[in-house]
Amino acid sequence: MCTAATYQTKDFYFGRTLDYDCSYGEEIVVTPRNYAFHFRHHRVLKHHYAMIGTACVKENTPLYYDAVNEKGLGMAGLNFVGNAHYADRMAAGKDNVAVFDFIPWILSQCATAKEARCLLGTLNLVDTPFGSGLPQAQLHWIIADRRESITVESVESGLKIYENPVGVLTNNPPFPEQMFSLNNYMYLSPKPPQNHFCSRLPLHVYSRGMGAFGLPGDLSSQSRFIRAAFVKMNAVSGNSELESVSQFFHILGSVVQQRGCCETEDGKYEITIYTSCCNTDKGIYYYTAYDNPQITGVDMHKENLDADLLIRYPMIYQGEIRMQQ
Repeated sequence: MCTAATYQTKDFYFGRTLDYDCSYGEEIVVTPRNYAFHFRHHRVLKHHYAMIGTACVKENTPLYYDAVNEKGLGMAGLNFVGNAHYADRMAAGKDNVAVFDFIPWILSQCATAKEARCLLGTLNLVDTPFGSGLPQAQLHWIIADRRESITVESVESGLKIYENPVGVLTNNPPFPEQMFSLNNYMYLSPKPPQNHFCSRLPLHVYSRGMGAFGLPGDLSSQSRFIRAAFVKMNAVSGNSELESVSQFFHILGSVVQQRGCCETEDGKYEITIYTSCCNTDKGIYYYTAYDNPQITGVDMHKENLDADLLIRYPMIYQGEIRMQQ
């Protein structure tokens, strides 16, 4: 399971957690403008916007989990098991795109969420696996820039595009139900609560933070959506890069998964493998890993963005404990 979020101070930030029980060898990958995208069901795209994000590279193809392009548009795919539904055949007059090509197909061509929305009108998302050893992902997506955020879901009744006013996405249920659930928590507040129970009873606030009493604390996707939305919508930080990035990681830190708390059907444990945060204005991609809480950054603009080969940085999974002298 996963959680994605947006955040804005002076700059705009986009990122996600990847919660799963195994890794597929994720790397930080910069795709420069002249790398040729050989889309499975679409034309070869030789010139496009550059992008940076986390991907599993197979056969020299970046299979992006999340990425941001040089224009400041971000996109992430999150598990949507049981609800995702893709076309089983090509459609005439449509842009037929395999699911694993979807993120680069959007980010290579669109500078804004508005442009992405227009491009989605031509889309036929095809249920084509990349190859053996990689399961077909059942996903939905968040696409965002500093002006707007949308959620894209391909379900049995067709492709759905929703405004996402909170700039947060988790997994199931479908996005309209995630948003509707917030009605049940409109009483939450960062301020101390008042006694509305009974004026004749001497009820009092005995702890700080009681305004958020009832905020879900479990690891289900619906509860993580509510918790991340509450934290993100009430988060406050300064405009500096340090304060903004730190606050973003604290927002997603409210929904991280610890080993041992979420057991899978085969006896493994789901953990937050990595957490990402990209300054979309500067093109700097930051991340932490489960055993490496140190924030690491990669600046796409320090690379040759006119190159034609992928630029790959192995993710640093292991950190160290430093003793202060």
